[in-house]
Amino acid sequence: MKDLGYLSYFLGIDVTRHAGGLFLSKKKYTTEIIERAEMSSCKGSPTPVDTKSMLDTTMSKPFENPALSCQRTSVCLFMHDSREEHMHALKHILRYIHGTMDFGLHIFPSSTSTLILYTDSDWGGCLDTRRSATGYCVFLGDNLIFWSAKRQATLSHSSAEAEYRGVANIAHIFTKGLPLVLFEDFWDSLSI
Repeated sequence: MKDLGYLSYFLGIDVTRHAGGLFLSKKKYTTEIIERAEMSSCKGSPTPVDTKSMLDTTMSKPFENPALSCQRTSVCLFMHDSREEHMHALKHILRYIHGTMDFGLHIFPSSTSTLILYTDSDWGGCLDTRRSATGYCVFLGDNLIFWSAKRQATLSHSSAEAEYRGVANIAHIFTKGLPLVLFEDFWDSLSI
């Protein structure tokens, strides 16, 4: 084994050390996307979707950025039968990516190691299936370590049920590795 020095690039993520901790970004990856789309000289956009557009209707797998998750999925729904408005939405997303290439995640030393989970759900947000969407954020101390935004697998009959499913799903992620202990009345078993 040999020491390769400080980590600088790992799994497509640029890692930069600074006085307060680490800065994680995907600048190299986003630059490749913009160059492949031949939009290197475009002007950046402050928002991920044109606010006049009605494409923003669903939520699914994330695109490495919570703000883009919904918009990327909306555009992908029309990939096989795209129209001019879909290309307009896609170019708007690419302009947003171009404008936010220097954004990233700061990781700071934290005095606490408390695990904090936040979740929120809408109710029937998908206009096609009426399924709800749930978003999660998980912090270890002061640092965001995990997030997800996706459509729920089943239909919820109320906003309370949608919220409960969101909480149950994130709780399941963090408890499924724990051993399941079953308790049984011992005296009834002895009489068999």
